[in-house]
Amino acid sequence: MTLTFTQSGIYPSFNSEQKEELAFLHNALNKDYVIDEWDCYYVDDNNYVMVCDLGYPFLALIVKDGEFWGVFESNDYAKREEKHCYIDITQEHRDKLEELEKGFKIKDSIEEASLKVPAYKRITGYINSSNARKPRENIAIEHSDGRVFEGISWETTPLDIAKQISKSVAKRAVAAKVDGELWDLLRPLEANAQLEILDFESKEAQQVLWRSSALVLAEACQGYFGSVIVDVGLSKAGFYCDMTGPQQPGHGVSQTHYKPLEELVKQAVLEKQPFQRLVANRDELKEIFADNPYKQRIINEKMSHDSKAVVYRYAQAVEIWSEPLLPSSEKIAAFALLNNSASYFLGDAKNDSLQRIHGISFPDKKRMAEHKKLLEEAARRDHRKIGREQELFFFHELSPGSAFFLPHGTRIYNKLMQFIRGKYWEHGFEEVVTPNMFNTELWKQSGHWQNYQDNMFKLNVDQQEFALKPMNCPGHCLMFGMRSRSYRELPLRFADFGVLHRNEASGALAGLARVRRFQQDDAHIFCLQGQVKSEISLAFLMLRHVYEVFGFQFKLKLSTRPDNFVGDIEVWDQAEQQLQEALDEFGYPWELNPGDGAFYGPKIDIVICDALGRDQQCATIQLDFQLPKRFQLQVLGVDASGKPEQPVIIHRAVLGSLERMMAMLIEHYAGKWPFWLSPRQVIVVPTSNADHTHVEQVKQQIHKAGFYVDADVSGDTLNKKIRNAELAQYNFICVVGEQEQLHGCVNVRSRDDASAKGRGQMLKIGAFIDQLNQLNSISN
Repeated sequence: MTLTFTQSGIYPSFNSEQKEELAFLHNALNKDYVIDEWDCYYVDDNNYVMVCDLGYPFLALIVKDGEFWGVFESNDYAKREEKHCYIDITQEHRDKLEELEKGFKIKDSIEEASLKVPAYKRITGYINSSNARKPRENIAIEHSDGRVFEGISWETTPLDIAKQISKSVAKRAVAAKVDGELWDLLRPLEANAQLEILDFESKEAQQVLWRSSALVLAEACQGYFGSVIVDVGLSKAGFYCDMTGPQQPGHGVSQTHYKPLEELVKQAVLEKQPFQRLVANRDELKEIFADNPYKQRIINEKMSHDSKAVVYRYAQAVEIWSEPLLPSSEKIAAFALLNNSASYFLGDAKNDSLQRIHGISFPDKKRMAEHKKLLEEAARRDHRKIGREQELFFFHELSPGSAFFLPHGTRIYNKLMQFIRGKYWEHGFEEVVTPNMFNTELWKQSGHWQNYQDNMFKLNVDQQEFALKPMNCPGHCLMFGMRSRSYRELPLRFADFGVLHRNEASGALAGLARVRRFQQDDAHIFCLQGQVKSEISLAFLMLRHVYEVFGFQFKLKLSTRPDNFVGDIEVWDQAEQQLQEALDEFGYPWELNPGDGAFYGPKIDIVICDALGRDQQCATIQLDFQLPKRFQLQVLGVDASGKPEQPVIIHRAVLGSLERMMAMLIEHYAGKWPFWLSPRQVIVVPTSNADHTHVEQVKQQIHKAGFYVDADVSGDTLNKKIRNAELAQYNFICVVGEQEQLHGCVNVRSRDDASAKGRGQMLKIGAFIDQLNQLNSISN
């Protein structure tokens, strides 16, 4: 109900300015995002009293018989930052309020627990009061479809515009973009703007819903466990909540807690509780999080004294978060908890151990059902599960984070390296071998020691500090700088499969996807500034062929100069221009990611999409202007002056970590390896009356031709042998009996050909081997 001020009762007169401000305050308080800060003593829509404490001892707003009767404030002048138009409460006023409250019932009142965040309430009150005084001006809002809507600054919200477009747009809306900036649907527009309404199909909107869900989960955990909420955040698909352990000693989070927590969230969704946004300074944040030592530490260490941050409140949960949230929990139509694990505060094992709960949410139940099917398929394809079943690799507690590759797993591992080595030969790379261990002086010179030493394994050798290498680039710089280099030698392409070690936190280890010991198809190209574009183009060609062989789709992102860049801006501009030209000529769609490059050079991130539609980043093409400078690398004879020139380094990987790529391929193929990469290519299965000597001869013929072949000479029936071979994912099953031996043939069953021909084709052994050779050439 929108009211205009009417003079009434015994109260003194208000001037027109005061009347306008009081009417605005009343109407603002009736909006959902503020009203839950008030207790409303309610008779009907025309008679009620709203009472609130926003840092003052008392504040009340009265509507009687449909008339705005007044706003009263206590005599606390010390807390007034500017002139107020409210009148002071006298005993007569209090008596009148008591009379009005008789027979009133509470509607939408705050729970008593909400008084635990008085600082948030008080600061919100100041902000609302400040916003109420912002000048109201007519503004033009241009929607992404070209239509222009009229609005009022500091009042009109993106949701208001969405409602004007259509009910369906407003219903689907999750967030907005205002002049390219992600924006809350209920955050007022401040000036003329270009507006885009985002629904859940947008990745940014998905993250808005998941961030909001994380805060709802935090509220549920805070109430259910009595824990301190340490952090909430986004995972690859969904969100998580980090908290201290439940208050009951010896009790950790388990799956038995999922259903009660989900019920609490479900209830919150039904109540349509709002998310409230606040911009607070450092001192205000410390006051809001006075009872949270973890937030206090983050504020003290990460925020300067004059900085501000955006804070969101949902019921009793408050979180620092710069990105928008939903208007309310109403849009979280489907919510599920996925798993829980241990974590560390700030990701450091030296800090407190925490409990982490992962969840997922959607704006409708259909999407949740589809996601659960995807999770079931992902579980079926899990590389750790298939790795055990196919005896590819395992891990042991005596060497955590370091994989033991069994014979069949090693076949795949070596085949990947062989495949990339073939590409190196085609593209003019020179493979090198560098030491595994270096004196820490190398890492100090490269700059890695200052920023990366906690992730390195250190050793004491001859009373000097050494470390196992976590990357190859500094060693390659030593190779390049071992003698004078002429410009005629460039581009110089070093490739290295050297073993790398990184001291990942134990809680971060995840099968082959995150390990401590690994190898990668690491390469560094030393070239002149004018050669960057051509080298990037060649890298794209290699990358495309490799990913086409695996059946991966991929996306490209160009990350440009960040605010903390080092070097000459002209060099950056030239390099970024060459990268953009190479991307355009490559012909694949690409996105610009402004300001997300490394401080030492722009980069191109390559994100691949696997069989389940999941995005995975493996390849990187990174320009580096600083490492050549740190190692004083020079190239002679570039121009007639004889002045040496500093080369550019291009860091380049296609597979990335072989371990991680192998994990991705296991899940991508679901263990059904293509023939050229398969560790189990052929199995010879004898019939009951077959000559086992002949079976061994057939096996040896195929083996000598260069293929992985086994023979099942067990006592199982023929059907059992065939079934076992199918489950083991052999590409070809060769049945051998008397007839096959008589004609020098094998009866071939193809895993990937379900036709009658593929289920039993008689082939001469030589013809079969020729067929295998053709299949094996696909990777070349």
